[in-house]
Amino acid sequence: MSSLQLQLRNYRLTTAEITYHLPDFPALLQKFIWQDFDLAPKFPHLHKFLAFWERNLDGRLHSVRGASCQLIRPAEFRLVADVITLQ
Repeated sequence: MSSLQLQLRNYRLTTAEITYHLPDFPALLQKFIWQDFDLAPKFPHLHKFLAFWERNLDGRLHSVRGASCQLIRPAEFRLVADVITLQ
């Protein structure tokens, strides 16, 4: 499905910052950025990715921070009090 079709079905662009322990040096942390279209507020695609991570990758998860933004939304406008004309 195209990104436009997903957005029309209320999917939002979701970004997750995943911090994990390096497998060879557990005291060190590394960051990974994951981005995809997902359904807020349950985020099933992100949860599926994190489950895959825990099953198949050696780096133990430390923390996950996420943000979501709806790209298609009603038009925004604001009233302007003054008009300036430049010549």
